[in-house]
Amino acid sequence: MRSFFVFILETIKIVIISLLIVIPIRYFVVQPFFVKGQSMEPSFDDGQYLIIDEISYRFDSPERGEVVIFRYPNDPSQYYIKRIIGLPKETIEIIGGGVIVYNVENPSGFVLKESYLLEGEKTSGTMKVELGAGEYFVLGDNRAASSDSRRWGPLSENFIIGKVWVRAWPFEVVKVFAAPSY
Repeated sequence: MRSFFVFILETIKIVIISLLIVIPIRYFVVQPFFVKGQSMEPSFDDGQYLIIDEISYRFDSPERGEVVIFRYPNDPSQYYIKRIIGLPKETIEIIGGGVIVYNVENPSGFVLKESYLLEGEKTSGTMKVELGAGEYFVLGDNRAASSDSRRWGPLSENFIIGKVWVRAWPFEVVKVFAAPSY
């Protein structure tokens, strides 16, 4: 009889330890992502292996300049990688090859200084978009080869999986990422 209780206690210990390992990994650990395509060049090249931070946005909102992984709104089975340009309740205007952001702090707007773009890179198109609550405007860094908010509209926060945290492969370009300063 005593060995039966020892068995039950050991089983309970194993279950508790397993839960302590599995639950944090499932809900708080990062996810791998492979870059496919040229839309984020020169920041990220085709075939690079990224580690995605899935937990930050549970506690904080995405910031301008962060590179996010999200489900494509028109086909949620596909994942996209883009940079956040416009935040909720802002107005984004693309005109003359530049991006102008209008918000409460800057009602007359400011031109976005995008140091991550190749020199001479312009944002094609002419448009003005008012973002609602929980909506973001995202663009690829390779503006000429990117399907982004210029084409399919604002991105709902519901589709965002996480932000790029680390470029892990190839080893010679390993880097930890943070949002750029504007």
